[in-house]
Amino acid sequence: MFNAGNRIINTWLYPIQDGFVLIDTGYENGFKHFKKRISKFNIKIKDIRYIFLTHAHDDHVGFLNQILDESPNTKIVMHDKALEILYKGQNSFIGGCNSRTAFLFCQIMKLFGKGEHSFSPLKQEFEKRCILVSDKNRKEIEKELNGKIIDTPGHTADSISLLIDDGVLFCGDSAMNGFPSTHKITIFAESKLEFIQSWKTIINTKPKMIYPGHGKPFEYSKLEQNLIYVNKINLYPLHNSKDIHRFL
Repeated sequence: MFNAGNRIINTWLYPIQDGFVLIDTGYENGFKHFKKRISKFNIKIKDIRYIFLTHAHDDHVGFLNQILDESPNTKIVMHDKALEILYKGQNSFIGGCNSRTAFLFCQIMKLFGKGEHSFSPLKQEFEKRCILVSDKNRKEIEKELNGKIIDTPGHTADSISLLIDDGVLFCGDSAMNGFPSTHKITIFAESKLEFIQSWKTIINTKPKMIYPGHGKPFEYSKLEQNLIYVNKINLYPLHNSKDIHRFL
């Protein structure tokens, strides 16, 4: 297992029979860096059998099209709510930032042209290669991935995590481990109640290690220790960005 991402976003890869599973992609402009990283491990784009999509946000789906263009046999595993977002090419702004610091960080991103959170929509021709997780196909997919798919909504409605057989949990953005996040809490959530419940779900799963989409891996006990802080968060909607002076 290794990380083919960068300082901003992790893109984990782990081996399965006849290839690899990629956990998310990075931003759209990161494809060249990604190819360079995996080449150091003698891995080619065509070696990626599955892309496990933890959720459809611009920093996690940016170069899906590029991978699928170069690898005709690669398939995407996703929540059934993710496909509509992929076709829109736009993050949802339902919910809000979990703190004033996170809110201000998002406003600074806007100043640098990173606030729209849009991406190239998934090409319609790739729909047949999208696997939407359901009760009917879940066990079959899990067998292919050598793991268990866990629903972890909260950050987004389409958020899912993957617990692989060696005890590692890929949680996407159901938790974070770096600035501007504090207490392992993701800086943005669509639903506070679902986010809290997903933390409890992860804690009850008791993975050996949690591999987040942002930041270094950590033990699940860190979520137990910080659960008290999750209960106290308030969401600051981004559509109120005109009222930024309230936080200064």
